[in-house]
Amino acid sequence: MKEIIRLCFVLTLIGAVCAAVMSFVDQQTKAPIVKSLAAEKMDAVKVVIPACDNDLAKSAVTIADKDREMELTFYVGTKGGVPVGAAFSIVATGGYSGTIDLLVGVDTAGAVTGIEILRHAETPGLGSKIATPLFKGQFIGKSVKNPANWSVMKDGGPFKQITGATISSRAVTTAIANGLEFLDAHKAEVFGAGTKSCPKPEPAGGK
Repeated sequence: MKEIIRLCFVLTLIGAVCAAVMSFVDQQTKAPIVKSLAAEKMDAVKVVIPACDNDLAKSAVTIADKDREMELTFYVGTKGGVPVGAAFSIVATGGYSGTIDLLVGVDTAGAVTGIEILRHAETPGLGSKIATPLFKGQFIGKSVKNPANWSVMKDGGPFKQITGATISSRAVTTAIANGLEFLDAHKAEVFGAGTKSCPKPEPAGGK
């Protein structure tokens, strides 16, 4: 009996030590991981929006829309203090293998200037092609009202779906459209007063 009690005590002690070690490691690595992901996201923001000269990390504007049941954060790019565009991240919930996190850049008129796929679990060689320049490029220059039908060709729209990955293509297209509609409804809040007088935005990719 004593041997069983001793064995239980030892196993409990080992479990407690392992739990403590794992907790310590988690605490030590959590902050660097969060910092790394944030830096990665800001690098992507710089790629998708027009050239700007402000600190994008400090330009975040978060807007909640109760009617749409959505909340989006916009990173507003300015040049000489004048808005030239913004980027927002949005989640496509209808992916074939789960959600798809994407980043969309727009100019002050609401036209797409860049797309980056941040995270996805789509099928390699099929749905994963949503991250290719060929697929992403067809959205550049498009806005909430151009085209009128934001859907893939299989659904009667102008956007070419990836062969064998219509579900993934549809999910990304719908998510971008939802984000553009959200922006259109809150453009004044994102860019502030004087948006109409902004100079013509430069191509995406500026630092």
